[in-house]
Amino acid sequence: QVQLVESGGGLVQPGGSLRLSCAASGSFFSIVSMAWYRQPPRKERELVALIINNDRKYVDSVKGRFTISRDNANNTVFLQMNSLKAEDTAVYYCNADVRIRGYQYRYWGQGTQVTVSS
Repeated sequence: QVQLVESGGGLVQPGGSLRLSCAASGSFFSIVSMAWYRQPPRKERELVALIINNDRKYVDSVKGRFTISRDNANNTVFLQMNSLKAEDTAVYYCNADVRIRGYQYRYWGQGTQVTVSS
């Protein structure tokens, strides 16, 4: 079993910054990719940022403001969020695609609330 534990959410004013962390633990051979999704109130969950090896992808709405990074030694992924806007308000989820005994599985964290408001 693999566990993903997120931290770093909270309330921030527009223009502010937050850094989310997600640590993976458990029994797995390797992590293929890690990503951050978000689900705003009354909307569908959307992919925010993805990291596979050194390749990074972002949804257009966060390009230039958010940065995804990964600490491979500690199986942790980060999301640095700068210049936050009200529309960034959402529950943020991390996920990881991991390889276990030759198969690939996807796991999700429990989510962390980010609220951008004055």
